[in-house]
Amino acid sequence: MATSTGIHVDIPGGQPLALTHLLLDFTGTLSCDGVLLPGVGERLKQLGKKLDITVLTADTFGTAARQVEGLPVAFHRIQTGRDKADFVRGLSSSGIASIGNGRNDAEMVRMSAVGIAVVGPEGCSGELIASAKVICRDILDALDLLLNPLRLKATLRD
Repeated sequence: MATSTGIHVDIPGGQPLALTHLLLDFTGTLSCDGVLLPGVGERLKQLGKKLDITVLTADTFGTAARQVEGLPVAFHRIQTGRDKADFVRGLSSSGIASIGNGRNDAEMVRMSAVGIAVVGPEGCSGELIASAKVICRDILDALDLLLNPLRLKATLRD
């Protein structure tokens, strides 16, 4: 994976963000019933120019690797939310944005500099919502926050 340029956001009243990694859940976050949602691939291609992207998934439907093929993402099959948290521990959490919808995403989202919960077609865990810094109505809005950092700035400012 190519070295990314990162995303920098100055948060009034808060710590500036220097994001270098994006961690994503697949099932229910990037997909519905195992199929990548429309518009996600295009946004991941844009974000891949700025961030190192990793998909961490239990792959409930067994389709994730095929669905993200050709996109600028690393793919890791995991078993539990603890596996996702362990992955975060292996990186510098100050530069991580993460997005998920399930209970097994809660610790990953909580540990990230910017943790985003999405309420997609497969719902969203209440435990995850309590762990997130930002909640979005769907994955496209969440990815657009990163593509348009002033939106993130407006949401996180004091």
